[in-house]
This record gives sequence, C-alpha cells and structure tokens, in this order.
Amino acid sequence: MKRAPTRDILWLFLATRLLLLLVTYFGYILLTQGKYSASPVAFNTLLTNWDQWDAKMYVRIAQTGYHPPYDLAFFPLFSLLISIPGHLLGNWSYFPLGMLISNLAFLGSLFIIYQLVIDAGGEQVARRTILYLCLFPTAFFFFTAYNEALFLLLSTGTFLALRRQKWWLAGVLGLLSALTRNTGVLLAIPYLYELWLARESVLTSKRKCAGSLIPIALIPSGTALYGIYNWMLTGNFLTFASVQSHWSRQLSWPWQPFIQTIFELFWHQPFGSFNQVQILIDAGMTITFIILAWIGYKKLRLTYTIWITLLLLSFILSPSLGQRDAFISSRRFVLEIFPAFITLAMISIKRPRLHQALLWIFPALLATLSLLFIMGKWMV
Repeated sequence: MKRAPTRDILWLFLATRLLLLLVTYFGYILLTQGKYSASPVAFNTLLTNWDQWDAKMYVRIAQTGYHPPYDLAFFPLFSLLISIPGHLLGNWSYFPLGMLISNLAFLGSLFIIYQLVIDAGGEQVARRTILYLCLFPTAFFFFTAYNEALFLLLSTGTFLALRRQKWWLAGVLGLLSALTRNTGVLLAIPYLYELWLARESVLTSKRKCAGSLIPIALIPSGTALYGIYNWMLTGNFLTFASVQSHWSRQLSWPWQPFIQTIFELFWHQPFGSFNQVQILIDAGMTITFIILAWIGYKKLRLTYTIWITLLLLSFILSPSLGQRDAFISSRRFVLEIFPAFITLAMISIKRPRLHQALLWIFPALLATLSLLFIMGKWMV
C-alpha cells in the first residue's frame, strides 16, 4: 500500500487556506472601507465574516442547544464536537473551533481520498483528484464552520475501511456519518455491496460472517439515535425530516426540479437577474455531476457509482420547489460526491487542455464565490 505524500498534501492544503485568507483580507477591506481610509479592520472582524448562513446555526446549536422544532434539521455531531471544548474555553471560542474542526477534517479527508484513489486510478489521478477538490469553486465550505468537511472525512473513511474489509471500523464511521448528515444512513447500501463482493472470504467461518454482518446495523443506528433525541424533544421521531418543508424542501418526482429550472431560466427570470445567476450555478453543478456520474460508471468501482447516485438522488428528490432555485445548495452538496472528482481527474489526464482550463477557472470562481460568501451574499 503506497503511502500518501504528506508534504505535498500539506502544501496543497495550506496554499488553498492562504488563498482564502487573501481573498478575505483584500476583498473585504477594499469593498467595505472608504476610499483613502486609514481606519484599520480588526483581525477578528475578518475571521467572523466567515460566520454566515448555516455556520451561524451550527455554532448557535453548539452554544445554546437545539431550539425545536426547526433546528432539528441540522444533525448533531458537528455542533457537539464544537460544544465540548467550547463550553470549557468560553463564548469567544465556538466559531473558531468550528472552523478548526472543519479544516482539520478536510485535511484528513485529503489523505483518505488520496489513498482511495491510488487503488482506483494510480498516483497521478490521486494528485489531481485532491487538487480539484481543494480548488473547486465552492470548496470554501470546507474552510468555514459547515459540516461538509466532517461528513466527507467520515464517509470517505467508511469507504476506505470497506476497501480494507475492516467491517467494524466501517460501521462505526458510518454511524458517525449518520449523526453528521441525513444522507449518512445511505452508507449502508455501499456497505452491503462491498459485503457481497467479499462474500467468499466472509462466509469461510461463522465468526467472520458475524463480524461483517453485525457492524452494518451501526449505520442506521446513528439516524435512530438522533430520531430518539427528536422524539424526546418534540414527541416525533422524524421531526428532522418533517421540518424540511420549513426550509422549503419537499419530496418530488425527479423531473420536477428540472422542469421548474427550465421555466425559471427561460420564462420567469429576466436576463442578468440575481435569481438567474443563482439558478445557473446550482443547476449547472447538478447537471455536471450527473454527467460525471454517467462517465464514471465504466471507469470507477461500482460502489462509487452507487454512492454518487444515492447522493444525487438525495437532493434531486427533495428540491426546493417553494423557491426560485429548485436546486438550492447543490453547489455545496456536490462537494460530498468525491468519486465524481476522481472521474474528473481521469478525464483531465487524457485531455491536458481541460486540466489547464480548470486550473484557471476553478481558482477564479473559488475566489469570487468566497468573497460573496464573506460579504453575506446569498451563497448557501
């Protein structure tokens, strides 16, 4: 088993963190301070500008606990990890701790993904996969206090444990994933498929069979534990699901968000409107990752295609039909679909011009969208 290049991954991680800090420093100051102003901007002001949108929710839950019912849409593990040291350090520490946890989780994810991709496509593909993930236009969600990085760490860790046939470790990591995001419970399906592939070795003894079958129950147990907590607070085991309508999400047929998107883009929204650009971002990313899933079907291990399909369906079947942008937050959700980045890396190796284009386009969009985020613009 080839070891990940620690030094190279650390440099990539630190370089992209530096890029985001530079965007924060130059962008925020130049856009908010008066012309020829000599007034300084405090460092903590620059830092707290990353405390936007869902980050505020996770930090508030960590600090004061859940305010049912609507807070229960936010799964607990990320806020819990913030709250434990936060209660010891004081109120000032909650948001910085959230950022620290998110960044450390993302760094760990890079090492795990590299190891997974070495098995799937070799060293060059592995290097490009983590490069694209770091530079992706919405990768700033891994920098602030969102739970995307933690979920990526735990879900990729589950896949690596499955590949190594460490069933108990996969079960525990799957349980933690299910406590981090509602889609974590879906890891039980790739687990079952990997178990099927390993059936010959698993069925050699009763001990091996039990040791591989029992841990799968841990994954839905994470969702069940959170359901019990929901029931204790509200009397409803599924409050975390029922409150999704408050956040404008509802179950629908898979074609409904696409039809709404077409009507919004070509009939309802005037050219160059704010809504039109937002719809283009989310719909464009959704369609791009559907295409990557299709291309990757013959290139990747079927377990990865199953995972891509499950994650795509999770937000296609629960769109925001009550808003103009039916695919709202898809720009963020696609970050969790790590196998699509493997496919993109494989494609770019055969198409050098694509790689060169991505090296220009991704950082430019990352800087632009990051700046919009810290300015409090609609970027969720």
